[in-house]
Amino acid sequence: MDLRSRQITVGELLDNPRSRAVFQRRFGKFMKHPMVGAARSLSLAQLQEMAAVYLPQKTIQDTLRELEQL
Repeated sequence: MDLRSRQITVGELLDNPRSRAVFQRRFGKFMKHPMVGAARSLSLAQLQEMAAVYLPQKTIQDTLRELEQL
């Protein structure tokens, strides 16, 4: 999948069934959080920065790699 230098929005990723499935599989417990809806306008790069506070870097990198392979 073309992540457009990580400028693709979270909303675009969530609207795509294949990328949404990646997020659901990796972060299922977080997908129902109210902030997910608010994050739709963020770029993937912005989400990556925010996630670094909560998730190990390896998890973030593995997720990005999986998204790129879609």
